[in-house]
Amino acid sequence: MEQPSQIPIKGQVTSNIESKHGSGQTSPPASSLPVSISVFFPCYNEQDNIEKTVSRAVETLEKIKADYEIIIVNDGSKDATAEIADKIAAGNTKVRVVHHETNLGYGAAVRSGIKVSTKRLVFFSDGDGQFDISELPPLLPLMGQFDIVNCFRINRQDNFLRRLNGFCWTKLVCILFGLKVSDIDCAFKLFKREIFDHFELVSTGALISTEILARAARKGFSITQAGVHHYPRVAGNPTGAKLAVIFRAFKELFKLYNRIRRS
Repeated sequence: MEQPSQIPIKGQVTSNIESKHGSGQTSPPASSLPVSISVFFPCYNEQDNIEKTVSRAVETLEKIKADYEIIIVNDGSKDATAEIADKIAAGNTKVRVVHHETNLGYGAAVRSGIKVSTKRLVFFSDGDGQFDISELPPLLPLMGQFDIVNCFRINRQDNFLRRLNGFCWTKLVCILFGLKVSDIDCAFKLFKREIFDHFELVSTGALISTEILARAARKGFSITQAGVHHYPRVAGNPTGAKLAVIFRAFKELFKLYNRIRRS
């Protein structure tokens, strides 16, 4: 199997979660125990958004009395994101920061977040504030039946061209990999941590969501969907619609298709 590229990060934590894949059963978490969940936010130049995003996450997770950790993945930001993230972590022991010294790409940031997550469930969303993490708790009971909750955006707050690109991209990858999802790249995803013990991720760019779902489906993990609201970006600039990012994603897509077919 092709080895994933190494991501230079600080503060790595190893997970000792025992895998139960192949048992043919999915067991819901015991109702008497708090939800064990790692929440991480990939960030690139989100100095005006990250503090509010993390604050909202803390409020939501404390309200449901979760056993949680929050990880900010600073992907080589050129603004004050790194300093703000470190300040947040200094004031809350449940918040940690992973720094990429240079910008390695969205997929690399997601991989870093997964790598350092230590709790039973893993959730990630972007640090741009376009989702409301208070919509996470209603998804948690689904983890008693499924391995992944892949959300789709309700009333997506992007221009027509970006919505059209997203629709066509989702249709293409679903055909290639036999997936049945409505919004492959929606940045509101919940996983059982153990699934990542069964495959290695290699994508460093925008293909990361496709790779996770395609590899998980190939291994027999179950995927369901849920709708979440999408809000306008109030600060910062999106990078996912850049032509270079799109061309790179297509180039990586067909490489991934060949890798998974051979696996």
